[in-house]
Amino acid sequence: MTAVLSPDRARRRFVGLTALRWLPVGIAVPVSVLLATARGLSPADIGLTIAVYGTVTLLLELPTGGLADAIGHRPVLALSGLFTVAGLITMAVAESVLLFSLAWALTGVARALDSGPLEAWYVDTVHADDPAADVTPGLARAGAADGAGLAVGAVLGGTLPLLLDSTGAEALAAPLLLAAAFALLHVTAVLLLVVPLRHSAMSGRAALRSGVRQVPVVVSATVHLVLHDRLLRLLLTATLLLGFVLTALELLGPLHFADLAGSPERGSAVFGVVTAVSFSAAAVGSLLAPGAGRAAGGSVALVGVVTSVLAAAMITAFALAPGVALAAAAYTLFYLFNGVAWPLRQRLMHDRTTSAQRSTTVSAWSLALMVGGLAGNLTLPRLAESAGLPTGLLAGAGGMLLLAVVCLGLRARPVPVGPADPAPGPRAATGDVREPVRPAPTG
Repeated sequence: MTAVLSPDRARRRFVGLTALRWLPVGIAVPVSVLLATARGLSPADIGLTIAVYGTVTLLLELPTGGLADAIGHRPVLALSGLFTVAGLITMAVAESVLLFSLAWALTGVARALDSGPLEAWYVDTVHADDPAADVTPGLARAGAADGAGLAVGAVLGGTLPLLLDSTGAEALAAPLLLAAAFALLHVTAVLLLVVPLRHSAMSGRAALRSGVRQVPVVVSATVHLVLHDRLLRLLLTATLLLGFVLTALELLGPLHFADLAGSPERGSAVFGVVTAVSFSAAAVGSLLAPGAGRAAGGSVALVGVVTSVLAAAMITAFALAPGVALAAAAYTLFYLFNGVAWPLRQRLMHDRTTSAQRSTTVSAWSLALMVGGLAGNLTLPRLAESAGLPTGLLAGAGGMLLLAVVCLGLRARPVPVGPADPAPGPRAATGDVREPVRPAPTG
């Protein structure tokens, strides 16, 4: 395997593609539910269509990660982008529960395909040049690009309907078509910028058939790795808990802002602004991750515990806030603190796996996040209905404190996390965890 790109060039491409990937998502967020409502769907109908997205993504997370590990990153990323375009266009024209469900299903396929390959391509490209290179700065900058893309997209998607002459469903559908155009641009960028790390002498169809046959092998090896690596199990547990916590904020947060603002309309406007600012705060937090790691002497456990406790305090302040301003500040600070810890846990995960199964491992990470979110969706609304919104939000704070306890298990010998730019450094190691289990060759 020969790296075509230098680590610096790979990092720049990774960051740029990440921002472009999440821009269409940000554009769609402010209008998706409103468009379905304008086209006659009830809240229960909308919940059903979004459940289709979650179900499809859960079912396909590991197989699509295995597909990327088997046939390569670029084709899977391009396929994901095409499914995104199809989902957004279908949603823009949908007028029934069936079509909205189809749109969300297409989006779920795209999300499952996308959850690991780009990040895995970046890490593999850097490690092909230097197996001991520190990828934390690149992951941190990509986290910032993720937040920036969502924030810019949310502003575009929220304001575009106000700038058009049309009203109602027609105006609300326009941002989805804009998002589809950006998603198609992302596909083009992937084909141009993602340089394959391995080349096959087989034809494209033969390589695809061979890759598909390898998917169960890769997935099985990854499951074996996770089950036998204590550190990976802890990281996936932390991610599951984070999915639960994020559901508390993103599901109950808009309702809490509506109560504080005095009406759903004012609450919706406030939440739109707070969401954009929070995404930006998450981006800033990601940029602070390398510095936080150095300040903690390379201890991911220490950073995880401190930021989780602070994040739990922010959720508590949000739940008990008497007014919009304090609630908005607490909500934003939660995303800042969470943004600091996320890239460091990602780096630790990558240090525990190999290029042969990296995409599948990232998919397992995404799967854990979604399982936690599903648990939150099933329990938190009922808790909020029976005991009040603040109680539901405080359950999220409790989940964050449990995450802090899990982070205590991520104890590792101090490891340099690198300066602002990637630099060689030793791989993370713990006192009682082996080197990653390496699967048998898969061809």
